[in-house]
Amino acid sequence: MANNKLLINERQTDLGNFMVGRLLPFRKKRQVGPFTFIDHMGPATLGNGKYVDVDQHPHIGLSTLTYLFEGDIEHKDSLGSHQLIAPGDVGFMTAGNGVTHTERTPQHRRGTDTFVMHGYQIWVALPAEKEQMAPGFDYFPADTIPTWETTDIRFKLVAGNAFGKSAPLQGYSPLFMVDILAKKETCLNLKDQLEGEVAFVIVKGSICEGGETIEAGQMLISKTNEACKIQLEAGTQVLLFGGQPLDSEALLLWNFVSHDKARLKEAKQRWINREFPKVPGDDTYIAFPGA
Repeated sequence: MANNKLLINERQTDLGNFMVGRLLPFRKKRQVGPFTFIDHMGPATLGNGKYVDVDQHPHIGLSTLTYLFEGDIEHKDSLGSHQLIAPGDVGFMTAGNGVTHTERTPQHRRGTDTFVMHGYQIWVALPAEKEQMAPGFDYFPADTIPTWETTDIRFKLVAGNAFGKSAPLQGYSPLFMVDILAKKETCLNLKDQLEGEVAFVIVKGSICEGGETIEAGQMLISKTNEACKIQLEAGTQVLLFGGQPLDSEALLLWNFVSHDKARLKEAKQRWINREFPKVPGDDTYIAFPGA
């Protein structure tokens, strides 16, 4: 593999009812463009008492992006938002100066039937000048996501700008996220199609780069902004994402992101003191680790 590429394997993290593969942050690469955290959920078979139930927890300084292939999630937050996120939809919650939310398997899924849960949860760091903005929640149904096909590839532009097109979800700094499915073996040429750092998360199938095969559960990051070509095997699905790096690196502390260490410590204390706004009608609470 060319020495200007970085290969990352998922590290498994136990979230209780199922394992999550964590791709970012990584020791050698903390961010790709403004993307600072990527969790791969599943694919996992749920049902019969096994569900997603992430209790009330806080965020600052970031936007969460939820994108699913199978299953669905019920999102509730301290703004009063209540939204079912289904496959192909995009949920985008901007924490700004502080928000809390829960993520759960919806009630209609809670029975004896089993179902598959599969998708990604992604954190996009806010630029330093926007991290104190008011929180908000945006929802983009699957039928509003720009989708197009060539002879060889199906494209879905989840966020930002790429391949000469623009998504309804633009975020707060230059970025892109594209869901790509190779209908047959083909070469994906990114020359003049994207701007900024580029990463590939292999959802299924494999890609070839520099004589090596990169498979599902791995992420390939280009260390440069150069144009590149990637060979996709038939049936391969990848998430292509990245964008312009932020002016300064965002720092992480648990669920908090900031360019200011003092702001992270302040958010930690606010959560311990239970000073964050609450999700209406929800008294659950995930304690700060070790506190």
